[in-house]
Amino acid sequence: MMSDRRPRTALARACRALGRCQLASLHAIAASAAGSLVVLGVLLLPVGVGFRLLPPAARLLRRLSDRSRARADAWTGTAIVPPDPLPAPPPASRGPGAPGRAARAVLADEGFWRDLAWAWLEPVTGGLLVAVPLALVEYGAFGALVQPFVWRRLGEGNWYAFVPVHSTAGAGAALLLGLAFAAAGLLAAPAVLRLHARLGRRLLAAPRSTRLTRRIEQLTDSRGRAHDALAAELRRIERDLHDGPQARLVALGMTLDRAGRLLEADPPAARALLREVRSSSERALQELRDLVHGIHPPVLADRGLGDAVRSLALDSFLDVRVEGGLPGRLPAPVESAAYFAVSEALANAAKHARAREVRVSLAYGAGLLRIAVADDGRGGADPSRGTGLAGLRRRLDTFDGTLALHSPPGGPTTVTLEIPCALSSPKTSSS
Repeated sequence: MMSDRRPRTALARACRALGRCQLASLHAIAASAAGSLVVLGVLLLPVGVGFRLLPPAARLLRRLSDRSRARADAWTGTAIVPPDPLPAPPPASRGPGAPGRAARAVLADEGFWRDLAWAWLEPVTGGLLVAVPLALVEYGAFGALVQPFVWRRLGEGNWYAFVPVHSTAGAGAALLLGLAFAAAGLLAAPAVLRLHARLGRRLLAAPRSTRLTRRIEQLTDSRGRAHDALAAELRRIERDLHDGPQARLVALGMTLDRAGRLLEADPPAARALLREVRSSSERALQELRDLVHGIHPPVLADRGLGDAVRSLALDSFLDVRVEGGLPGRLPAPVESAAYFAVSEALANAAKHARAREVRVSLAYGAGLLRIAVADDGRGGADPSRGTGLAGLRRRLDTFDGTLALHSPPGGPTTVTLEIPCALSSPKTSSS
């Protein structure tokens, strides 16, 4: 049963890819038409008509290029960074010079010129490329479905590809060759789509200057969030020290002073106070240990992320299973961020999802740490409702990490964390 299903699935994927090649070829024609309209607007600028024609034509071309970027991502997984949006058209209240300002703003946009170059090159490169599997299938269908029935009417000069079709044997050979052509077209369609997306990315991607500007803005923003998080963490530590161990140590000193005054006059009372001092010192020590554990757990520093996550699983009252492992130690900041992210995800599963079982998967490959936390709770998680996911995203942004959430109502919920990083040392834990 499984062996029969796999060929059907592969055939369905090939047919779907062939249909997408057809859509891509039609899209190339539409892009060429929009590009021609844009060029017409540019040529008519000296006579004034182009000032009104160019902005809407450029927006039409941008819609087509945006659709091509979206299809490349959806069809082949090729992500293409879009350029900055075109300048918005000015309101009509700005006077008669508004069309001219809009046209000049479009001409000054670097992404517009990349769109225009794509519109002119797409029919020649991408359009011809996606036409190859279509042509193979159509020519194969002609050989398999038409040649066997019309070869007698076409006479002695009838050839199909390199096969002379003058007899029943020739018609049979044409049929087999046509099936081979059609199969080749179906098999080539997915690869052609991927190649088409890679070619389109060279022109459709945002200019390098735009990408650098965005990267600088992202780094500036993440640095600001990191500073805010650090300041908040320092305030928390200071508050916890002030309200916990510091207050307990002050009380301990006062109790010792009282015990010293009673030592000669009332030894039993002094001994009772000393026992109280001992108990208070033990509680203060435990509070300090808890505080240090909240800053950087000792198991994380000693054994690494894998064993630290297993320690979280043992401490949780949920049924937590940890799967997978890591080939070595990661940079300490990455381990700390991942550890507290998993801790937050487990806390959310217990507090908000009402889950009973949680599965944590750890994996590392191609310079990327990937952690998936899946629970059997009620689902419906939403970062905007204060479930801690927004803070978790901010924590990962510092490392260019990402958080993907899949939580349909009714569950299950899967939180996937990805952090780009490199191994910092060989394996030293049991993970």
